[in-house]
Amino acid sequence: MKKYKNSLFYAALTALFFVFLYNLMKRGAALEDGRNVVERNSSNTHWDDFLSTMSDNIHHPLAMLLIQIISIIIVARIFGWFFRRIGQPSVIGEMVAGIVLGPSLLGLYFPEFSQSLFPAESLGNLQFLSQIGLILFMFVIGMELDINALKNKANDAVVISHASIIFPFALGSTLAYFVYAEFAPEGVGFLSFALFMGIAMSITAFPVLARIVQERGIHKTKLGTIVITCAAADDITAWCILAIVIAIVKAGSFVSSLYIVALAVGYVFLMLKVVRPFLKRVAELKSDSTGVSRPIVAIFLLTLILSAYATEVIGIHALFGAFMAGAIMPEVANFRTIIIDKVEDVAVVLLLPLFFVFTGLRTQIGLINDPYLWKLTGLIIVVAVVGKFVGSALAAKFVGQNLRDSLTIGALMNTRGLMELVVLNIGYDLGVLTAEVFTMMVIMALVTTFMTGPALDLINYIFRSSDAIIPDSVKQSTKFKVLISFGQPEKGKTLLRLANGFVKNRKQHSMVTAMHLTLSHELHTFDIEEEEKRSFAQILDESAKIGQSVVPVFKASSDIENDIVEIANQGDHNLLLVGMGESIFEGTLLGKVLGYTTRIVNPDRLIDKLSGKEGLFESTPFDERTRQIVAKSRIPVGVLITKEPLGLSKVFVPIFSDDDSFLIGYGEMLAENSHSQVTFVDPHDMVANNPEMGKQIENLNQKLSGQIHILEDRTMKKDFLERQDIMLISLESWKKLVNTQSLWVRNISSVLIIKH
Repeated sequence: MKKYKNSLFYAALTALFFVFLYNLMKRGAALEDGRNVVERNSSNTHWDDFLSTMSDNIHHPLAMLLIQIISIIIVARIFGWFFRRIGQPSVIGEMVAGIVLGPSLLGLYFPEFSQSLFPAESLGNLQFLSQIGLILFMFVIGMELDINALKNKANDAVVISHASIIFPFALGSTLAYFVYAEFAPEGVGFLSFALFMGIAMSITAFPVLARIVQERGIHKTKLGTIVITCAAADDITAWCILAIVIAIVKAGSFVSSLYIVALAVGYVFLMLKVVRPFLKRVAELKSDSTGVSRPIVAIFLLTLILSAYATEVIGIHALFGAFMAGAIMPEVANFRTIIIDKVEDVAVVLLLPLFFVFTGLRTQIGLINDPYLWKLTGLIIVVAVVGKFVGSALAAKFVGQNLRDSLTIGALMNTRGLMELVVLNIGYDLGVLTAEVFTMMVIMALVTTFMTGPALDLINYIFRSSDAIIPDSVKQSTKFKVLISFGQPEKGKTLLRLANGFVKNRKQHSMVTAMHLTLSHELHTFDIEEEEKRSFAQILDESAKIGQSVVPVFKASSDIENDIVEIANQGDHNLLLVGMGESIFEGTLLGKVLGYTTRIVNPDRLIDKLSGKEGLFESTPFDERTRQIVAKSRIPVGVLITKEPLGLSKVFVPIFSDDDSFLIGYGEMLAENSHSQVTFVDPHDMVANNPEMGKQIENLNQKLSGQIHILEDRTMKKDFLERQDIMLISLESWKKLVNTQSLWVRNISSVLIIKH
């Protein structure tokens, strides 16, 4: 009754309000007499007025900026996904997306649409917003540098790092000598042009390199440590040189730039000796997530903005100030992680793609319109690769690295990525680079970044080595090998107990590997060891508790499901155990299964449908990651679904077809190692009609008397199902249960679905 009373009161109140408002407007209209109120154009219809208003709204600067952001993020994510799928860093895809949205493709084939989406008058807003994104991103890059690692390993890396700058800088400056007369802008001196060509050749993309090292699993090796340290030292050195180059360009001569350099030195001294100790004190007082309040975050962001402002006013660019602000952040890993997490998503996901597109709008590949210009572009690429790749590799070989590691260091240091685009845009804004040279250099940045992955693969192929992170003890073992792959530690503990159930009494002849993969873009270089410890802490505790030794494997990955499959296949494991990516026991299992048809179709699902693989999984309630793992793995895969603490005392195994005979072996393993009571359910008389299968179960019954049972009922009783701890079932049989909406799926506690 109260519900209806409230509804009537609301309706009456609303009606009275509109009556009051109508009368007020009617009386107010009489006050317009004599006030020269402009009448609406009587020749326009109400529909015309509506269309005119909508047109004004659509072309409002804010509306234009928002639709540009929406378009840019969607296209950048699509291209980023595609390039990840072909083994390239997502930043390559985002760089290509920027070019696609610019005059090189969209503007060339759809000029009217391009002009309506990116009108010239709107580009100023896009540029300033992209610069804010760059400032935040450079702040993050500065924070990701491990200064302690630089201090500890500087002697090992400084020669390689500085050689990787000196060689390409010298070659770039030499190239500038030959192209200056034809391609330098009017009014730009040779010194400015040559210095910018040199520094543009010398940049290494530290964040891209760090991600590649993590994703290839070499971050814990001596090689990985050296190359990360080299890249970090390269980053700091190159940005300091760039600041000096900018000062020279703006001042017009080297002598005049000394005033700017003096101010820059004073700025750096102030940041290191005054600001850094202050921030360190703040971090020590507030170094956990509960203590980072908004005022504390405001202090750090204000430091960033003031630092960027100071360097912009001095004349060495705001990005150097942002980088410096990040580099002096307190060296407290947890605190840095918290600050980065608050900044990075907005910078990388929302604002950074705007910079790629703004760069793409400046990149006009159509300007490279004759063979001579394409030859020059090829020459620029050759000079860049020789200077960076060969220079780094020769220096690495000189300081004692073997040939393979030297070439690997050269390939990684040749990665330019986003950092190159930043330098090129600075040069373009300063008027040092023409549109043609800018375009050639952007192409060089794309090629040198794209070639890193294939170059590393070629080096590994030539030297017959692999970046795979599987320990040699696992690859060379002839034991029965179980690999468990977990995301959340709690699920990892459950999978470990299941693996132990299969091999408990065969520990001398078995091996269990526990693997945790984390997305590389969610992991910072300074935090990788801590993340590994956090990920395996509970697993190692559980391992000690149940007496099951494990081999831990950790990797930062950009493509988790494919890396899981690759590691499982290369390690020649006998069984891969995974858990569901999301629980399907929310509510009832059947309800979850039926509701799963509403899942979003992703690109992987579309590819599988086109290739004919979709049919195998169309009725399974697997999340996308599990579905991909099961589809691509060449070894047996067990998918565990559980809603209660896992038990192995009572196991039942339904046999629906002759192809289910392999399940008998898994039932035997549980009976032998966990003393499970195993019931083989034969609803369709498959065992009775298959002498070989019947003989196998009979022998098993004789071997493990009292633990093996056969049940031939065609219908399962609810009380029987509820007494069982877990069901072992083949993937095909599970599909049949799901398709028939069997009552079995409502009453089981846990399921291990095995793809043989």
